[in-house]
Amino acid sequence: MQQDEDELRRRADVRVQREAHHHHHRRRRRGLVIAGVVASVLVVGLVAVYLRLNGNIDRIDVSDMLGDDRPTAAGNVATGPLNILLVGSDAREGEGNEGYGSGDWEPGQHSDTNLLMHISADRSSVTVVSIPRDSMVPAPVDCDASAPEAQWQVRQWNQNFNTGGPGCLIRTIEGNTDIFVNHFAVVDFGGFKDMVNALGGVPVCTPIAIDDPKAKLTLSAGRHRLDGEQALGYVRTRYTVGDGSDIGRIKRQQAFMSSVAQEATRSSLLLRPDRLLRFLDAATQSLTTDPDFGIGEMREVAESVKGIGVDKIQFVTVPTEPYAPDANRVQWAPSAATLWEAIRTDRDLGAPSPTPSPTDTRPLTVTPDRIAVQVVNASGTIGLAKQAVASLLAQGFANPTSVNSDVPATGVTVEYSGQGLESARTVAAAFPGAVVKSATTDLGGVVRVTLGAGAPDVVAVPNRLGTGPLPAPTVSATPSPSQIETRTADEDICS
Repeated sequence: MQQDEDELRRRADVRVQREAHHHHHRRRRRGLVIAGVVASVLVVGLVAVYLRLNGNIDRIDVSDMLGDDRPTAAGNVATGPLNILLVGSDAREGEGNEGYGSGDWEPGQHSDTNLLMHISADRSSVTVVSIPRDSMVPAPVDCDASAPEAQWQVRQWNQNFNTGGPGCLIRTIEGNTDIFVNHFAVVDFGGFKDMVNALGGVPVCTPIAIDDPKAKLTLSAGRHRLDGEQALGYVRTRYTVGDGSDIGRIKRQQAFMSSVAQEATRSSLLLRPDRLLRFLDAATQSLTTDPDFGIGEMREVAESVKGIGVDKIQFVTVPTEPYAPDANRVQWAPSAATLWEAIRTDRDLGAPSPTPSPTDTRPLTVTPDRIAVQVVNASGTIGLAKQAVASLLAQGFANPTSVNSDVPATGVTVEYSGQGLESARTVAAAFPGAVVKSATTDLGGVVRVTLGAGAPDVVAVPNRLGTGPLPAPTVSATPSPSQIETRTADEDICS
C-alpha cells in the first residue's frame, strides 16, 4: 500500500515538473516573440528615421564646376583630415524664409556666412575658419571651371555664391589656398531658426544694447536666451553695432557658435534621442549638400569627433587688410598664408611651424647648369634674394638673378611654365618646404622663386655641381607673421 502511494506521489511530481517545464518554455517563447517584435519595431523605426532625415536633404552635384586641377585630397573620414565648407545662405524663398526680401541666384542666394571647418587627421581638434564676405579675392570669371587662374578676376567673396553657388565657392577656395574641400553643406534662414528652436534657444551676451531694424532685433545689454528668430537677427546684426563691419559681425557669430557648442554639451544633446531627433530633423529640413555627404557620412564624421571637447574647437578669421580701391572692402593679409599652410599641413595654429624638409624626394632629372632662375625678394628682409643667388651660383645654377617685390609673401614658392616642372623640382630642392606650382603667366623658360617671410636658407641640392661650401648666410628672413587671433569654444560668451 505504501509503495503504491509513493509511486503516485512520484508520478504527480513528474507531471508537475513537466507542466512547469512546458510553461517555462511557453513563457520563454512568448518572451522571444515579444523581444523579436520590439527589435523589429526598433529597426523599422531607425530605418524610418534614417530615411526621413536623409530624405530631408537636398543634394547638388557641383563636380563639373571644380575643374580638373584640384588639390590632392588629404584623406577621408577614417584616415585623414577633413575640410568641410559650411555656408549660411540668405535664401529669401521657401518655408521659414518669408519676409527677408528677394534675391537673384536660384532663388537668389548670397553666402551670408562662410566657414571652412577643418577636422584634424587624429580627430583631436576642430578649426573653424570664417571667411569675410567682403573679401576681394581672385576668382574664376563667370565661375567657369575651365578658366585658367591667369584669367581669374578679383571680386567680392560674396558674389561667388550668388553667381555659381557652392561649386564656385569651392573652386575659389581651392585655387587660392591649395586646400582640398571634401564636402559642403548649405543651410538657409529657416533651417537656422529651426535648429536654434530645437536646442531650446541659445544664450548670448551683448556688451551694448542692440536696436537693428534691418536685422529685426532689439536687445538690451547683457545676457539673453534667444529663440530662432532672435538668434537669426543677432548673427545678422551689422550696421548698428560697433564699426558696422563684417569682421565685427563675424566675432559675434563666433561667440554664438561657441555658445551653441556649450549648450549642446551642457544639455547632453547626444544622450537625449528625442531632442537629438528634433535637432537633426530641423537641421536637415533646410540643408543642401554634395551627393556624397548624406546622413550616413555625417554620422561617421560625428562618430569620429565625439571625443573632442569644446576646448579643442577653435574659431579663427582669415586675416585681412584694407583693399585700396574700395574702403568698404578688404583683402587677405600676407599672414593668411600662414593660416592656409596650417590647414593644408594639418598643423594646429598654436603649434610652431615644423622644420622644413625636402619638398620632393624623387630623383632630380635636370642639373643646375641647365636652369635659369630668378629670385624674388618678398620677405621684407634686405639682401635675402642676393644671398640666395650666391648660394645657387655656388651649386652651378646658370647665372641666377634677383629682384625685389612690393607685394609681401610667406614661405617659398617656386613657379614654372610650359615644360619646366622638372627644372622647378631641382630649384625647389634648394629651398626646404617650398611650394611648387605652375605660373599664371609665361615665364619664358625661367624658374621663378619667391622668398617670403619665414623663408629658409638655401641648402645643397642632391645633383649640385662643384663641391665647394655654400656661402654662410648673413641675413635671415623675418619670421612668418601670425596676426591670427583664435577663439576656443569653451571661452566665456561675454568675452
